[in-house]
This record gives sequence, structure tokens and C-alpha cells, in this order.
Amino acid sequence: MDGAELSESTIGLREWSDPKPQEIGATVEEFLTRLGGPTWIHLSGRDTSRTRAMSTLLHGNEPSGVRALFQWIRSGTRPTVNLVCFIGAVDAALSPPGFAYRQLPDCRDLNRCFRVPFVGREGQLAAEVLDRLRKVNPEALIDCHNTSGRGPAYGVSTRRHDPQKALTALFSDHLIVTDLRLGTLMEATEEDFPTITAECGGAGDARADLTALTALTRYATADSLWNASHRHDSVKIFHHPIRVELGDGKQVAYGPAPVPDADLTLRADADQFNFGILPQGETLGWVRDSDLNAIAARDAKGRNRTTEMFSVVDGRLVVRDASRILMMTTNSHIAKSDCLFYMLPVESSDG
Repeated sequence: MDGAELSESTIGLREWSDPKPQEIGATVEEFLTRLGGPTWIHLSGRDTSRTRAMSTLLHGNEPSGVRALFQWIRSGTRPTVNLVCFIGAVDAALSPPGFAYRQLPDCRDLNRCFRVPFVGREGQLAAEVLDRLRKVNPEALIDCHNTSGRGPAYGVSTRRHDPQKALTALFSDHLIVTDLRLGTLMEATEEDFPTITAECGGAGDARADLTALTALTRYATADSLWNASHRHDSVKIFHHPIRVELGDGKQVAYGPAPVPDADLTLRADADQFNFGILPQGETLGWVRDSDLNAIAARDAKGRNRTTEMFSVVDGRLVVRDASRILMMTTNSHIAKSDCLFYMLPVESSDG
């Protein structure tokens, strides 16, 4: 297929083989406009007998991965092996003002659709992407994301083996091994080939964009992903995050003091805690009427851990024991539609 042409499958997945640098536009926004929707890109490597895979923009407000891919293609550099790339929520990313929406209002969260039943447009798209990945059988898959608040880069996997640590070491020295199951791409492919979710840092942070580009460059140009095993010696592993969600029917706000009519007010600077350790008794925010039902903390088995993790003192929401905070957002829409944050008891890290 000529590189200047995009083909399209019956469910709307575009395909573009070896786009030339001059064909993709002068900006990442122009690149996405030319794609016009979710797209599968194939970049031929010097060694065409092997393939690596990446995905990006499964959420339209997480741009670092697609910015890195855009810069890589613009550079004209040929990858060491074939590189296949899936770019997901293009429509959401392009919706004004740009990179503002996780998914469009009438769409499902694509990164919750990679499991049966594959229903609806997003489910069918997820099923096709999985089918394509399994057919090319890549050496590895990196799924690039941004966190919705400030924080450092880290990897997420369902496994803690050397391949997952090696992939994480391309961009970070922290790996979270999770037993939560949400329907993500990572969960669906880990049985087939080594996979990690690469949380490159906060959306809108130039350092996150640089992290994604550095990791993609290393990933695409390495002769082997596994030989230099010493690279991942410094990767520190954390286990079993607990997902903290807003209570059913509750409202959340952010501010320096309790917000009237909000069931839960989290500190406006709460995302400064990301990957930091909160000491016992630290205040995260305030709950109206001292109602701890404003939040729900659940582990992978669905057990409610709220009263183990938190308490209310004079209307303040405080942590019971020293804990590490992950993916804290200060975006009330994301907090309500997805989750507030994740927590790791300090003893869950084993170095």
C-alpha cells in the first residue's frame, strides 16, 4: 500500500503503512486530523522478521505517547524491527480545545473494553486491535498513557518478571504490579507477550512528553529488549494498589477548604502527593457530615477497605496508616467517571 494512503476496516479502524515524514503534517494536531480516527500504523524495521508494538491515546486527554510517535515518524529514523502502533481516541483528542476529553460523551472508555463481551463500537474496535496484535505476535507491547495529575513516570503490569522490569526501565524505575482487573489492553495481552502500561507523567507536562519520546526511541532502536538485564536492577516494585472511588451518588470538589454542597472535598493540591508517602493522620480533604460513605476503597477481590484505609476526624478525611498515593487527579470529571486515586500501603513495596 502506498504510504500516502489510508485504508479503513469495516469498523472504522484506519491502516497506514510506512508514512513518510512529509506526509504526516507539521504538528501532532495535523497528524491526528489526517488520521481522522483510530489508526493502525506499521513501520517497517531493518529486521522485518521481528515486531514490537505500542499503543497510545487510548484516552484522548493523554497526549505524550502520540506526540512521541509523531516526532519519531517526523525524524525519518527506521526502527530496528517492525513497529506497529495503535492510536485510539483520535476524535476525543481533536475535540476542542484539544487533548481535553478522556472520551467523547457518547463513547465508552476504550481502555475498559478489552474483554468480553466486545459490545458496541469501542468493544468491536478493541477486539480487532487484539486480533491484529495476536496475528503479528510482537516481542512486547508498551501502552503509553499520562496520569491525570502531577507525578513521576512509572510502569504498571499484572506481572513482576524480568521482561516487565526491562520494559519499565526504558522510562522509569518504578513498577506497580496490580491484581485489579478493569478491562485494559495490558490485562488482555499479558498472557500472549510481555506488556506494560507506561504512565509517562502528568498530561501537559513537557517532561512527560520527553519521557515518552526517550522511551520510544530506546524501544524502537534496541537490538534486543532483554539482553542488558542489568538495566532493570534499579526498578522498584510495588504490589496490589487499592482503587479509591467516589461513593455512589456523591459529589466531589477540590479546594483549600470544604466546598458547600460537595460530599467530598479533596485538597486542591492533592496531586502533589502522587507517588509520595502520606504519613499516618495526613489530611486529604473533607467529608460532609463526617460521612465516610463519600468514598469507597476496594481491592482486587472487591472487598471494601475504606474503614481500614481512612477515618474522619472533625470532618477531615485522614489516612489511617502511612500510604503511597497514585494517580491522584484534581479533575472532578475524571474523579467521578473513573476514580479518585489509588493507594498502596507502604509495606506493599518490596524494593
